[in-house]
Amino acid sequence: MGQHSYPEIRNHFERTAPELVAAARELPAAILADVYGRRGTLHGRISAVSPTMKVAGPAITVEVRPGDNLMIHAALAIAQPGDVIVVDGKGDQTCALIGEIMTTQAQQAGLAGMVLDAAARDVEALRANGFPVFSVGSNPSGPTKFVPGRVNWPIAIAGVAVNPGDLVVGDADGVVVIERERVAKMIELGRKKVADETARIAAIRQGKLVPHWLADALRAAGVKSEGAA
Repeated sequence: MGQHSYPEIRNHFERTAPELVAAARELPAAILADVYGRRGTLHGRISAVSPTMKVAGPAITVEVRPGDNLMIHAALAIAQPGDVIVVDGKGDQTCALIGEIMTTQAQQAGLAGMVLDAAARDVEALRANGFPVFSVGSNPSGPTKFVPGRVNWPIAIAGVAVNPGDLVVGDADGVVVIERERVAKMIELGRKKVADETARIAAIRQGKLVPHWLADALRAAGVKSEGAA
């Protein structure tokens, strides 16, 4: 981007630490969403182009006007290896904001993936390449490239507030975003939940089908009377 000053494009912010990103990469999005209070999950309209795609990394946030991808190009120019470009595209599906060329550029730059509340295209090529892309479906039409937007400002995407540097984790279930300051605690809780769920699945396979908490939960909900077996 040279030495010019672009007030709508911010270069300096604190990212989720690499060691925390590496730890989060080992946890399912569903586990992190649960321990995060069942919040931070993007609307289900955003899904992986291929269900085998997984992503984890700090967010580079982008706000665009529907159908224009100028600021995504700006984000690609300043993103660092391991970053995830997260685009508030207003849920627009009238054209694609990215395709094979831009994702190849992102991959060559060492980015971790892209998440868009908008459509993508060149889907077969994207699936074959394997670079993680999460989008709202596809559209063969291309975008315009002349409407101003913002890079690395707070955005709202698919019902979730995202700040630059927040942790983004996505897999076949969808995408969850966790505030940077809370990532370490969520990883700690996530690891414990994985252990608990692994033990529960093992118990089910041994014939222990009814969870221990069900009777108390039914009583609390007024479904089962006190003292009932």
